[in-house]
Amino acid sequence: MGTVDAPAVVLPPVPPASPARVNLLDLDRVAAEDFFERELGEKRFRAHQVMKWIYHRHVTDFGGMTDLGKALRTKLEDRCEARPPKVMFDKPSTDGTHKWLLGMDAGNAVETVLIPDKNRGTLCVSSQVGCGLNCQFCSTATQGFNRNLTAAEIIGQVFVAARHLGNVPHKDRKLTNVVMMGMGEPLLNFENVVTAMNLMRDDLGFGLASKRVTLSTAGMVPMIDQLAARCDVALAVSLHAANDELRTQLVPLNKKYPIAELMAACLRYVRSTKIDSITFEYTLMKGVNDQPEHARELAALMRQFCRQAQDGHAAKVNLIPFNPFPGTRFERSGETEIRAFQKKLLDAGILTMVRRTRGDDIDAACGQLKGQVMDKTRRQAEFRRKLEGSADAAA
Repeated sequence: MGTVDAPAVVLPPVPPASPARVNLLDLDRVAAEDFFERELGEKRFRAHQVMKWIYHRHVTDFGGMTDLGKALRTKLEDRCEARPPKVMFDKPSTDGTHKWLLGMDAGNAVETVLIPDKNRGTLCVSSQVGCGLNCQFCSTATQGFNRNLTAAEIIGQVFVAARHLGNVPHKDRKLTNVVMMGMGEPLLNFENVVTAMNLMRDDLGFGLASKRVTLSTAGMVPMIDQLAARCDVALAVSLHAANDELRTQLVPLNKKYPIAELMAACLRYVRSTKIDSITFEYTLMKGVNDQPEHARELAALMRQFCRQAQDGHAAKVNLIPFNPFPGTRFERSGETEIRAFQKKLLDAGILTMVRRTRGDDIDAACGQLKGQVMDKTRRQAEFRRKLEGSADAAA
């Protein structure tokens, strides 16, 4: 990748939230209707009007919602807000990928990445500040876990990207897909993630089809079953190895929910929802999980799943070349090894794609931009402390 032509822009922070006000981005349609009726004494359809202003027109100033009466606008200004996360860092790539670092509160930030491809725009959304699962090859894991994001902080990432697309001159650039594949394990923040995905799919929200919203999990088996009962969205599973010994090394959660239990949960998901296939994500790392025997193990596991689902296309494999980050011991597999691995799966009848590496020049792998910016912020704070200490000593 080349260098970025335009410099990264640091935008001014959004004023902090008022704790006394309800952030309407925290409410899906049902919750918003109840709030307007019970708390504001308004008709339920007023919630629909406000949602359209927020999600369709990207208006967050209640005074600008011109089809609302003055009395209602006053109520909203007194008791509510529509506040997305603040943009701390806005970084475009030469290949069209766009990455934001979004501040959630003092000292906490997450990453959101927009990946355009012809007439398709996929947004990668975070669900937690950091992650506690400690997957060995993940940059986010090196930062530890801080807290879950609120529903407003999750859907706010989509809002920021949608507003950006609405302000660029390319009318064909649309937000067509959202993947919960950013920082964090979505199923460990279940209620807030489900609320946000409801807004993504609601016609009063972003109106995405269920198959256009994908949740990626490292294998929280009980929560996969709960997701099937609550929210029909596409499911992706971070597999990365087809035998328990290796997967436990790479994904420690496998010790609690081994591959057999995980695959059984995936089978239940296919059988109980309208989603007819599962995507299995497999990050290829040089000399770790990219050898011919690993491909044979994965092909056998996928064939078994398809047989049990009675659908030859119930399993799809997404091969992901490892995206290196500072301090990691892993390396990206070579192009020859990647294509040989894919061929073995294709020869076994398994639909297999290789994800194109995007945004290398903006550190688009999860956790990289946050690590750089937050490290710089900490260094600046330390420098200021040293200056202040020197000044005090001189006095």
